[in-house]
Amino acid sequence: MSAPGGTSPEESRHRQESAATIPTAPYSGDSLRQQLPDGPAVWCTNGPAAVAMWREMLPPGAYDRAARGLRDGGTVVDVGANIGLLSVLCARTRPHVRIIAAEPAPALHACLVRNLAEHAAPGWAAECAAVADQPGRLRFTYYPEAPGNSGLHADRAADDEITLTSLRNSGVDPEDAAELVEGLHEGVEYTVPALTVSDLLRRHAVPRVDLLKVDVERAELDVLRGIEDGHWPLIHTVVAEVHDEAGRLTAVQDLLHRHGFTLKVHQDPLLAGTGLYELEAVRER
Repeated sequence: MSAPGGTSPEESRHRQESAATIPTAPYSGDSLRQQLPDGPAVWCTNGPAAVAMWREMLPPGAYDRAARGLRDGGTVVDVGANIGLLSVLCARTRPHVRIIAAEPAPALHACLVRNLAEHAAPGWAAECAAVADQPGRLRFTYYPEAPGNSGLHADRAADDEITLTSLRNSGVDPEDAAELVEGLHEGVEYTVPALTVSDLLRRHAVPRVDLLKVDVERAELDVLRGIEDGHWPLIHTVVAEVHDEAGRLTAVQDLLHRHGFTLKVHQDPLLAGTGLYELEAVRER
């Protein structure tokens, strides 16, 4: 039996075996240039979604605090990078940071590569892969109309409800909110390669992780469980979005506490009534 919010070895093997029956994603090459408010122009697959995600990077949020807390020459590991907005923010805030990013959706990864090429310092890397508790091939759901909600554990009904709640909290009429969410989470399933955080650190010879960002839509505990004991001391700061389902937030907090981190947990007022939380963890010195 798995721990709350986790994945047992049997469940993980089943995911990998099931994924073998789903085709690998094609990449159409479609992308567009989007000017971000109070930010740069970036490559993306969906302009409104890119703008919405960029607003999460602006003050006074955890991503902005993490970027400002970086040292020059530090390393950022961006897990669930999407088109790379956190990486872009860090590179603009501290121009000499090294970026190691991972994004499994081919269309998003293509935009990530273009954005890092324009904004990041030399030495960046962008893996087209999911990050999980073990390497392999996994089933992935891509939402073209809501790319930021794509993931290994996509749940259309739950994702609709989170979006509806957020819209209502922002003052949108419930009927209008329901219309906006209609079809938003129609997904395409395919298989993606998966690796672990420890695989990334070895592959790119990372001696220290100044910031580990984890935004993987319900796979955050899997990502953290894929960090080997010998690599935990290399990690200074973790910023993660956590879906608190089946005790996942408590499990993530317990794991980080055991590895010497001091934690803060926040919830955006627009997400009140949902299970979405923002977690900041800094290693105790």
